Amino acid sequence: MKKFMFATLLLMALLLTSSFLQAAMADDAMLGLCDSKCKNRCAKAGIMDRCLKYCGICCKQCNCVPSGTYGNKHECPCYRDKKNSKGKPKCP
Repeated sequence: MKKFMFATLLLMALLLTSSFLQAAMADDAMLGLCDSKCKNRCAKAGIMDRCLKYCGICCKQCNCVPSGTYGNKHECPCYRDKKNSKGKPKCP
């Protein structure tokens, strides 16, 4: 009976660890995708570091970034609809 309980606990621990690793790897992949898409989006920005910061925040929350350096926000409604505390668009 003790061996069965130990085996069950071990299996559960492996399953939990596996799902955690998959989530962490997905976050890393999304981070790389956000970095490259935001670099393109902010290529012509006057204040590059601020553009990259807010684009990265929006990308992580929305899982998308509109194409081009300006406009095209219809491609990503979540990105388009994010507002700052003053009610202005948050995402560049």
